[in-house]
Amino acid sequence: MAFLSSLNIVGSGLTAQQLRLDVISENITNQNTTRTENGGPYRRKMVVLESEDTQTPFQQALARARGEAAPAAGGVRVTEIAEDPSDFKLVYDPANPDANADGYVEMPNVDLVKEMADAMTASQAYSANVTAFNVLKQVAAKGLEIGQ
Repeated sequence: MAFLSSLNIVGSGLTAQQLRLDVISENITNQNTTRTENGGPYRRKMVVLESEDTQTPFQQALARARGEAAPAAGGVRVTEIAEDPSDFKLVYDPANPDANADGYVEMPNVDLVKEMADAMTASQAYSANVTAFNVLKQVAAKGLEIGQ
């Protein structure tokens, strides 16, 4: 049973980091988008993660009733994909059709350096989860060998 919950924890981490990479890719792709459906330039998006408990509420209540310690948190879940409220960058380009009366264009609040750093962090976290999955797979294989 603990083995399966460990797989769920690793799986949630893989899913969360993949979503982070997808959102970062969207930000990088739209770093020069000055017009969106909502009007104005593209606004950078960020993934908000939260730790998740692996036990059901019934299992938690049962553990408390037995006087057992509170269960450790396990896994992660995405609570929202939030928009970055920081200001847009102003670039002087009077020839741009999106320029204001002074010739300035509002550019997205996407910073390529920040996005690349976030991408490297998400990639490392994804790799760590893959490593944990491979270790769990090896442990399961060894356990099956013992049973033979």
